Amino acid sequence: MPLAMNRDVFITCAVTGSGDTAGKSPHVPRSPKQIAESAIDAAKAGAAVVHCHVRDPETGAPSRRNDLYREVTERIRDAEVDVVLNLTAGMGGDMIFGGTEQPLPLNPAGTDMVGATERVSHVAECLPEICTLDCGTMNFSLGDYVMTNTPSMLRAMGKMMTDLGVRPEIEAFDTGHLWFAKQLVEEGVIEDPVLIQLCMGIPWGAPDDLNTFMAMVNNVPSNWTFSAFSIGRNAMAYPAAAVLAGGNVRVGLEDNLYVAKGQLATNAQLVEKAVTIVESMGARIIGPAEVREKLKLTKRAPRG
Repeated sequence: MPLAMNRDVFITCAVTGSGDTAGKSPHVPRSPKQIAESAIDAAKAGAAVVHCHVRDPETGAPSRRNDLYREVTERIRDAEVDVVLNLTAGMGGDMIFGGTEQPLPLNPAGTDMVGATERVSHVAECLPEICTLDCGTMNFSLGDYVMTNTPSMLRAMGKMMTDLGVRPEIEAFDTGHLWFAKQLVEEGVIEDPVLIQLCMGIPWGAPDDLNTFMAMVNNVPSNWTFSAFSIGRNAMAYPAAAVLAGGNVRVGLEDNLYVAKGQLATNAQLVEKAVTIVESMGARIIGPAEVREKLKLTKRAPRG
């Protein structure tokens, strides 16, 4: 497939994530106030979309508490700056197995398995414009942690999101995830316009070399909108790769803590650098209003 550079690019900032990064940088936000403020700063720096997890304000550990999501949502919506809100729905499918000779019972430290309705409950309460749908199961990063998203779970969650009028952002960590995403679209679980995030360099999914990246890009239908990122050392090279391949950009402290070698970053600094890269390539940064029009998003206040 010949490259078709994207000339009108939106930037997503992944504000905090759920990884073990809170103790590695003072800039990783923990409390709803900190997460919202960092998201707002990222929007002022040029991010059209902010992708938000929540954390325990005291420990920094990942959380699924609806009250924390509600506070983040309300703080962002009350801000003077406009931005598209994207909440994760990726948690609640975490399995950590026991030893190789006794994999069961599951290790209760870190295992977090709940039903589809509970996994989407904060989305139903907060009604963001976008929420994520991790489109497959994979051995994830360290130890014996398996990120579990079965076909029936994805169908159920995807239908709930569509029925709520919230646009799913399909998270694809490997080519098989794209294959199943196409199946969800064919079945009508996910409706047009389809939005997908190519997640590169995360052990043990798709590595972030350019051959693998282009294999991912070539499996994205031409009428879908895609964005891409890589974690770690190649994170700030991927804005250029994504735009050149016809996509959009994601940066943020969920994916990478540094703006340059040895220099810890804020979310706003990562967005500012991405803006510089994209504009230096001759592309234009688009804002939240254009993103809403492109993706047919509905901006709403939470229920109640």
